[in-house]
Amino acid sequence: MTDIVKAAPRHPEKAHRPDQPVWKKKPAWIRVKAPTSPAYQETRAIMREHKLHTVCEEAACPNIGECWAKGHATMMIMGDTCTRACTFCNVKTGRPGQLDPFEPESVAQSVKKLGLNHVVVTSVDRDDLDDGGADHMAQTILRIREASPGTTIEVLTPDFQKKPGALEKVVDARPDVFNHNLETVPRLYGEVRPGARYFHSLRILSRVKEIDPSMFTKSGIMVGLGEGREEVLQVMDDLRSAEVDFMTIGQYLQPSRKHHAVDRFVTPDEFASLERSAYGKGFLMVSATPLTRSSYHAGDDFERLRAARERRLKAAS
Repeated sequence: MTDIVKAAPRHPEKAHRPDQPVWKKKPAWIRVKAPTSPAYQETRAIMREHKLHTVCEEAACPNIGECWAKGHATMMIMGDTCTRACTFCNVKTGRPGQLDPFEPESVAQSVKKLGLNHVVVTSVDRDDLDDGGADHMAQTILRIREASPGTTIEVLTPDFQKKPGALEKVVDARPDVFNHNLETVPRLYGEVRPGARYFHSLRILSRVKEIDPSMFTKSGIMVGLGEGREEVLQVMDDLRSAEVDFMTIGQYLQPSRKHHAVDRFVTPDEFASLERSAYGKGFLMVSATPLTRSSYHAGDDFERLRAARERRLKAAS
């Protein structure tokens, strides 16, 4: 038995890729139980009622059982089909459909029904749209504010390549946290994230701080793709140069034989070492564990992030 799904890839770009080596057994530290709790089923029912997609399901997140049991879900707007074909990602690629004009309100009502203190809203890449879907994301933020004013909002955005003014639309809607993931080190972009550009993504994060220095920014990478430690440390330095507040680091898990191969499983001790290094470089918050994902424990982490800023400001005064 293997731990890697053998099903056909969910988009044609991966169909012609050669099968990658398959890891026969995941280490004990990243094994999780299948979700079965009543609270998980309740969250799932709310998602189905409002016909919403979640990155939890589409990206086959290993933490779905834990998060949904607590009523936490990362909303994935603008459909379930991405215009990119990143080799690490399990989200479908193809020609997306039309945007649903009622989706922002549906997301807002789901947030209200779940009683969320903190919500993460992400999306597929929509290179087919003039603004990359920025206005749709901004409208979703505004509808959530109206329906659930006490909920803090985190967005995990695409890179809006060649979409002038798109980033500004999202920032002007005033999310509490702006997250855009670098995903990997620059050397691996051509293989892992071929439709993206490392320095463009870095510039997005820097630009957010130029527009609104008070807005929290966040970014993350996966390890186990073939990167070296020094390359990871350089990414940390680049993110701090862009004044990013919060960095996440998690283990890459291969969704199928057609996806990028796992180079290795990084040990918990190595993750702890990376976390210490990141804090040493000045991040307000760092989450570095094998199961860390962008939105894992996002609500609790946001409270810790705010407290860390307050402590730093107090120490500087």
